[in-house]
Amino acid sequence: MLISQFAKTAGLSVDTVRFYIARGLLKPARSARKGGSNPYQVFSADDVTAARMIRLQQSLGYSLAEIGALAEEYRRGSGSPERTGEVLKKQIARLEERQRELDAALTFLKGKLEWVEAGQPGPAPDAYFC
Repeated sequence: MLISQFAKTAGLSVDTVRFYIARGLLKPARSARKGGSNPYQVFSADDVTAARMIRLQQSLGYSLAEIGALAEEYRRGSGSPERTGEVLKKQIARLEERQRELDAALTFLKGKLEWVEAGQPGPAPDAYFC
């Protein structure tokens, strides 16, 4: 399929698809039969799966650089259950740290809301640790 159909199938914008290609995250085939001297990019069902995996990994907090590096490891065949476990443990630790940060922010905001609703000014500005 060509880029517009691929983007629609994968649930992405054409610009996002082009961005992923430029970053090396997607590697569509080139068609010598279409596009003349500038062959069209042709996407497969495997590319749709790859695009969906990219979106999933982003939702799990991986950066595009990390996604690219992990995809390259996979393509080279250097992945193993041990390596996968290492990557997952690292991401879990990062997300747990982020969760602690979010919990602290929520605690602060809920406390501030209580002060505001009670008509109190809250603590002095130097008490904020944001």
